[in-house]
Amino acid sequence: MLSLRDIDFKGKKVLLRVDFNVPLKDGEIADDTRIQASLDTINYILDKEGRLIIISHLGRPKGEKVKDMSLAPVAQRLSSLISRPVKFIPDCIGPEVENAIVGLRDGEAILLENLRFYKEEEGNDSEFARKLAGSADVYVNDAFATAHRAHASTVGVTHYIKTKMPGFLMEKEIKWLSKVCESPPHPFLVILGGAKVSTKIDVIENLLPKCDKLLISGGMTYTFFRSLGKGVGNSILEKDKLDVARKILDKAGDKLLLPSDCIVANRIAEDAEVKVVEEIPDGWIGVDTGPSTMEHYKREIESAKTILWNGPPGIFEINRFSNSTKEIIFALKNAKEKGVIVIAGGGDTALAINKVGLKEGFTHISTGGGASLEFLAGKKLPGIVALML
Repeated sequence: MLSLRDIDFKGKKVLLRVDFNVPLKDGEIADDTRIQASLDTINYILDKEGRLIIISHLGRPKGEKVKDMSLAPVAQRLSSLISRPVKFIPDCIGPEVENAIVGLRDGEAILLENLRFYKEEEGNDSEFARKLAGSADVYVNDAFATAHRAHASTVGVTHYIKTKMPGFLMEKEIKWLSKVCESPPHPFLVILGGAKVSTKIDVIENLLPKCDKLLISGGMTYTFFRSLGKGVGNSILEKDKLDVARKILDKAGDKLLLPSDCIVANRIAEDAEVKVVEEIPDGWIGVDTGPSTMEHYKREIESAKTILWNGPPGIFEINRFSNSTKEIIFALKNAKEKGVIVIAGGGDTALAINKVGLKEGFTHISTGGGASLEFLAGKKLPGIVALML
């Protein structure tokens, strides 16, 4: 693939696909993390005097023009973040867009309206892609979180713009996720949590032969427990994945570790009654990974050279059930300070890290949810394949 550093952007019209799918509350941006993630790419192109046309989706308007899903507030926030005016265009194709692009000067940027206001975006419609591509000289994709989708803005436009490449964020995602998939320094430790086994099956099957230890935690624990005949009370359970969980355990042998104890609650609430158990009794809910398990897992973290973490080990959104999540984050921060490669992935994982405020404790925090999982599962992502020469 080409790199941004390979191109002289001066005077060139650059179509930049970003992921500005930010949470909005009462018309205001509640969290601008996704905007900030692409600032290096945006500033680089503008500093090199490119003429920037920024495109993104927001939410799931299903092909309808939904006022509450407009990117207009994003243009204002972006202007503030880069200290340059970013003109908002209330459409993403059509005469108004074409006129705005003609009026662009070197080092200027415009942001087009929500791509998903048109159903043709997710349908990867060729005519819509041609209109999006317009008169652009260069296409840059910095939206890793959408790279697993073959949409008009991630794949279709590449048929109409010859010069194409990843932005700095996409480049970084490919670099670090490839590192853990292809050439991780050993011992290589994988920590998987989150609610469901079903979303991690392909990741486990791809990484199990490559890692030295795989630590299971979070809600997916209870499907593994039940597959071994252990009680899980009222905990989250995927009954249709019990056979799969058992096969994974049989295949993994002593490479895979399950929690030896859990924190359970009588209900999901801050003021719930809680206790530590080795087997979950009837009427109780597994809400966090237990203290003995965490001590064991932290020892595994201390001995690793590469660590991949995907999925929280407890219901971190509720403070009372967030202890193991905080412990893992601090343990990983300490590991990174000792030179260990520490990669975190998944939307909930990133939220947990932001909540604790320790983003600097990681070599890389992936911005992709489903895209990260598919990459780690060894699948080819259409949005990345489309950038290859």
